[in-house]
Amino acid sequence: MNEPKMKKPMDTLEFLRQDAAAKTAYNARMKALSDEKSRIEGAMQEGRTVGIEEVKAKIAAKLLAMGMDIQIVAEATELSVEEIQTLNPLH
Repeated sequence: MNEPKMKKPMDTLEFLRQDAAAKTAYNARMKALSDEKSRIEGAMQEGRTVGIEEVKAKIAAKLLAMGMDIQIVAEATELSVEEIQTLNPLH
């Protein structure tokens, strides 16, 4: 095979065919990399979600301070009335 892009995968495949222990180690390494990628992606998604909720809370607090009705703030921020009330117990 003279395809440059395929050289490394073909070399890896040839290596794994020769040694069962190497194949086991390779599979374990690939699983560990996959698990790490999943953890990182999950943490990033959690960070985005937390960040969005914090922004919504800040916007809700500002809208309440401007005298906007709590029900309208809830609709605008997609927060529940109960969540908004915890931000501003006067409502």
